[in-house]
Amino acid sequence: MIKKLLGWVEPDRRTAVAPASAIPSVLPSLSPRMSGIKASPASVLRRRARELRAAGRDIIELSSGNLDFPTPDHVIAAAHQAALRGETRYTDVDGTPELKRAVRAALLRDHHLDYRLDEIVITNGSTQALFNALLTTLAPDDEVIIPAPYWAPYLDQVRLAGAAPVVVPCAQNNGFKLRAEDLQAAISARTRWIIVNNPVNPSGALYSREDLSEIAAVLVRHPDIWVLADGLYEHIVFDGAPAPTLAEIEPRLKPRTLTVSGLAKSYAMMGWRIGYAAGPSTLIREMITIQSQTTSGASSISQAAAVAALDGAQDVLLERAAILRAKRDRFAELVNECAGLSCTPPEGTFYLLVACAGVIGKRAPDGRVIRTDRDFSAYLLEAADVVVFAGEDLGLSPYIRVSFANPSATIEEAAGRLKRACAALQ
Repeated sequence: MIKKLLGWVEPDRRTAVAPASAIPSVLPSLSPRMSGIKASPASVLRRRARELRAAGRDIIELSSGNLDFPTPDHVIAAAHQAALRGETRYTDVDGTPELKRAVRAALLRDHHLDYRLDEIVITNGSTQALFNALLTTLAPDDEVIIPAPYWAPYLDQVRLAGAAPVVVPCAQNNGFKLRAEDLQAAISARTRWIIVNNPVNPSGALYSREDLSEIAAVLVRHPDIWVLADGLYEHIVFDGAPAPTLAEIEPRLKPRTLTVSGLAKSYAMMGWRIGYAAGPSTLIREMITIQSQTTSGASSISQAAAVAALDGAQDVLLERAAILRAKRDRFAELVNECAGLSCTPPEGTFYLLVACAGVIGKRAPDGRVIRTDRDFSAYLLEAADVVVFAGEDLGLSPYIRVSFANPSATIEEAAGRLKRACAALQ
């Protein structure tokens, strides 16, 4: 009677919930867009290196995009002062006016490109700027031209946006750079973007003004194609050559070019996560909308630090490039002493793209055959405690990518391990 007064309803024993132990461990389905999408190879390698170090292995990580430089003191001081002033609240989604003005001045200074503040967006690293742009513009069946070798996330970002990457191999005899005729051959009615990275990660190739002029001449004839100019490594160049960008080479492309960069590499601010993009206001506005619904704005403290980096003295860029050039020359010399390996010193970035065709087909001491650059990378990790990037993940085989942005002692030790590992192959 009391149960009826309280509205109690006796449960139907036939539909009672089964105990947890009896429920099959099957998850609801994931989005079809995740089919074929992988974690960034760089993030996977960083995690693996950390796990092996935790297990007691003496790992040398040559796969990292980190620099062996500290963030400049005045940049850290600016972040500290911003925190003390209480600049710890949310900023506008598209960035603080102070940082946007600093980016505007940097683009004018470095590339003679003039943008209004509403044509600039600050992002959580340059990777987000790239993805926001692709997500904003791409539709199913669209295509994006990506020269190879390439930075691996380009491909999966395009796929996540529902489009298809069109990879264009760039021959070593052309310095791993895209030729105008190969670009023209890759363009179709479905082409929506071309991505040009200068200097190129992973090869270190540097497009000159003349190189970009030839590419620009093709793009001028195709007004429906967006141009994505990724200049993240623009200040890490050697031998006195600059790293121009397409919008400064050909003003007619500026209304449909997105110029992307960041502070990670130039100012050793990898973990501060500040990138930026400049382009037509219509595109920038939609990118801001995407960002407002995903990560929102970048860190307020990091933005204050970025203002100090961009507005401060730029001598540190040349000083550090000179240090990296010396490390480049030394590491290239040592790598070329390894049996089966060869490389040419790059014009930019802090990576060596090492040809390893000479070790393919050889046997490791345990009898396993090295059939691919991925096999060789696995062998180096197991036999030499050295982590390298397999060329297969970069659109170029058989190669590996190694970083020379490491202490000199680490470079010497890594080269010794590589030499011994190669000598042990038969």
